[in-house]
Amino acid sequence: MLQNLTDRLSRVVKTMRGQARLTEENTAEMLREVRLALLEADVALPVVKELIANIKAKAFGEEVIGSLSPGQALVGVVQKELTAIMGDPQAGQLNLAAQPPAVILMAGLQGAGKTTSVGKLAKWLKDTQKKKVLTVSCDVYRPAAIAQLKTVTDQAGAEFFPSSDNQKPADIARDALDWARRHYHDVLIIDTAGRLGIDEAMMQEISALHQIVTPIETLFVVDAMLGQDAINTAKAFHATLPLTGVILTKLDGDSRGGAALSVRHVTGVPIKFAGVAEKLDGLEPFDASRMASRILGMGDILALVEQAQKSVDVEHAQKLAEKLKKGGFDLNDFRMQITQMRQMGGMSSLLDKLPAQFAQAAAKQDMGVAEKQIRRTQGIIDSMTPQERLKPELLKASRKRRIAAGAGVQVQEVNRVLAQFEQMQTMMKQFKGGKMAKMLGGMAAKGMGNMFKR
Repeated sequence: MLQNLTDRLSRVVKTMRGQARLTEENTAEMLREVRLALLEADVALPVVKELIANIKAKAFGEEVIGSLSPGQALVGVVQKELTAIMGDPQAGQLNLAAQPPAVILMAGLQGAGKTTSVGKLAKWLKDTQKKKVLTVSCDVYRPAAIAQLKTVTDQAGAEFFPSSDNQKPADIARDALDWARRHYHDVLIIDTAGRLGIDEAMMQEISALHQIVTPIETLFVVDAMLGQDAINTAKAFHATLPLTGVILTKLDGDSRGGAALSVRHVTGVPIKFAGVAEKLDGLEPFDASRMASRILGMGDILALVEQAQKSVDVEHAQKLAEKLKKGGFDLNDFRMQITQMRQMGGMSSLLDKLPAQFAQAAAKQDMGVAEKQIRRTQGIIDSMTPQERLKPELLKASRKRRIAAGAGVQVQEVNRVLAQFEQMQTMMKQFKGGKMAKMLGGMAAKGMGNMFKR
């Protein structure tokens, strides 16, 4: 997201070495780059003007402390101002302090990812907040909208209230609310109808629904890839509904991402969640400080850790740790490492959360090719028998030919995977006797030293 801004800032930081303090002269070039990058990222012009003015006011005359360069000091100022303009972290928290069920009304245009976001939010509430969640669709216009919500709700492990397209949205909402009360649900999430554009009928309908269910949260779902249109749509909905928050979808696919910096400023409504992947666990509470760090190329290691905690099979990891102590690592373990990385969103998702100096080095490789290679590797291992995965030394020429035919690849591809496995196996054997801990300690010390060099 906002990769252009990240790249521009990285370049300008390198040109500001040796300066004793931040001045109007030595920050002019960086502020110009920031302004251009923000405009190219579809950030609203009033937001750009305010952000640049705030950075100027805070940066000029600031002493460069300790080992910081002027460029690093200015990046610190930019990070603080980006955080401030995207919102107060406390304001973005979901409010469920209501007599159950707490009603959440979802609004937005068709195609913004509203129905999928209902499923993602239901899963987040169930898994992280331990809530009993009921969903219902009041979209009686879009074909298969009700069936789609049922599908994502089932996948999320929440409960679904059935409705049909011959009912009135107001009646559906009343019935669902009554059912939620009688069956002791903690949260009711109501999916509403969208349109391809804003129209009076849609606004009247959703306003009437709001009056009927009196939601504690009214969340506006907007596609971050819409750019300036996202801002205009948010304004129109906010004029009709007392919005309490925003869910930004498709941030993972947006190279510009200006909506993240503009929506909160233009509407005054906090961004509460960000859709960062297509899967149902691809919804994150929006944290302005962490998002600002990612924009500035500092990465979001905390998000990476949280993603790992959700995706990694803890029981298998513990078994593998015990196995490695004895020097064992087979192709089943190799395959599990690949599977868990793919569950974390694949290479592109991991790179997005790494600091820029690491991500840029890795990004020189074609991620599409890398992802394809990973899938092919898994397919080759899957073509092996359980005995072959357990004892790779059995894999002679005839077995390799059979595996290659089963996976639809050349024998050379099988040899490549086995060579990769042997490299991994050699590294994993370092765990035996505590050698890996020493090796990692040395690598960490070296890595931390290099991280702060410019």
